Amino acid sequence: MQYMLMCCVDEALWQALPEAEREAVMADYHGLLQAWVTDHHYRGGARLQSAATATTLREADGRLVLHDGPFAESREQLGGFHVLECGDLDEALGQARRLPTLRVGGVVEVRPVDPAYRL
Repeated sequence: MQYMLMCCVDEALWQALPEAEREAVMADYHGLLQAWVTDHHYRGGARLQSAATATTLREADGRLVLHDGPFAESREQLGGFHVLECGDLDEALGQARRLPTLRVGGVVEVRPVDPAYRL
């Protein structure tokens, strides 16, 4: 079963961290991704640019409306995602627990990928 791990973080909090700490977190991410590749868990993922670069599409009265910025007004923004192959939810949660996002105040949402719509 595939699971998506969505990493959300307060971008202002992230930017307020000392550069050395941000670099250490990203180095830990790199090591974790390499471990997932080696263990054959990793199926894909990416780090996203700032939420300020987002464009959101909505439909209102049959017309397309574009908005600058993220789709939701919240402190935490989606910063990246990972798709892992895991035996079950418990294994996916165990892998998600290893993400450095958590130690810098971020949140990780774990959600099964719907196999009927997987490419």
